[in-house]
Amino acid sequence: MMKHLKKPIALMLVCMAALLTFGCAGPTETQGSGDTAAAGDSDGKIHIGMCVQDLGVAYSQAFNLGAQQACDERGWELTVIDIQGDAIKTLDTIDNFIAMGIDGFIFSGCEDKDAITPGIEKLNALGIPIMALDTSPTGGKIDYFITFDLVKASEKAAQAMIDGLKAKNNGEVPTGTVLEVWGVLIDTFAKDCDEGFKNIISQYPQLTVVEGEGKWENDSAYTVTANMLTRVGSDVVAVYCHTPDCQAAGVISAIENAGLNPADLFVSGICIGTEGIELIKQGKLYCAVEQPALDSAIMAIELFDKIFQSKTGELPKEGDVLAEEGALWSPAVVAKNDDCEGLQIIMAGPLCPLEVQPDNPGLYENRIS
Repeated sequence: MMKHLKKPIALMLVCMAALLTFGCAGPTETQGSGDTAAAGDSDGKIHIGMCVQDLGVAYSQAFNLGAQQACDERGWELTVIDIQGDAIKTLDTIDNFIAMGIDGFIFSGCEDKDAITPGIEKLNALGIPIMALDTSPTGGKIDYFITFDLVKASEKAAQAMIDGLKAKNNGEVPTGTVLEVWGVLIDTFAKDCDEGFKNIISQYPQLTVVEGEGKWENDSAYTVTANMLTRVGSDVVAVYCHTPDCQAAGVISAIENAGLNPADLFVSGICIGTEGIELIKQGKLYCAVEQPALDSAIMAIELFDKIFQSKTGELPKEGDVLAEEGALWSPAVVAKNDDCEGLQIIMAGPLCPLEVQPDNPGLYENRIS
């Protein structure tokens, strides 16, 4: 069972582990996708370095757990650093990982992805393979960016919200205001969420969208939702939250404190999280699309394994469709990375609770607790 450590304690333990590793591990020879014989330290042990955006949130915990489980199965070493969304800390961590002699690097997000290009290019120059989860850097080469389609997932969630409105209003979409609670405005993840949401909402001119920045955390999401509700008042008919996993609790608290029932506002979005699962069960969060976070981290380690063993013929290629019977992420499509050189693997994301129930054991939220 994974224990949910409070953020400062979790960060302290991760940093201590990194320092111990730094002191014990010597430099290794570098290797790339075409030269894997040198992978591993002097004892032949593979060492993977991973940056996560925030260990205090469920999806980062899922990345951490998935990568750790897959590394443990192979006898590999994994060092995880919580960079708190900071690009400068990401660059410093990459430098430290290079000094430690890592064999592979996993990037799982920061707020300014453009700023980390120099670090990615350093890893490229040394032939160190790179996987990206959640978001992709915009420069250098990423071997595989393992994600789900943020725009299509947002369209799916927004359409479900519209369908809920129609069911409540005799098949019609009423005139009114929809609140859109963003993540971080400069983050391309949030921009993709906005694009998918607007692709659906733009079809209904009777709906007015009022927007606010939730900054990927509940306190800000609460404040911005409360402020928008004060301005809009009784005109609000629905609320779209970019990522319920780290914002829905704040959004729903603001709705309830305004004397409204969240169930009447069809609160929807993508990325469920452990908080979101409970809110769905309570009927306060209408729906959310699952982010296959844990499975994407497992897949990253599996791909490293193939690279290190020079099994290039088994690596996914553009146009491939990956499938696994019973897996919620299946099928996954392999395509060119939209953000930088390399490929992306686009996993499926089911809509909960309309396509999959919140107690489904395949959801990562039910596998990390």
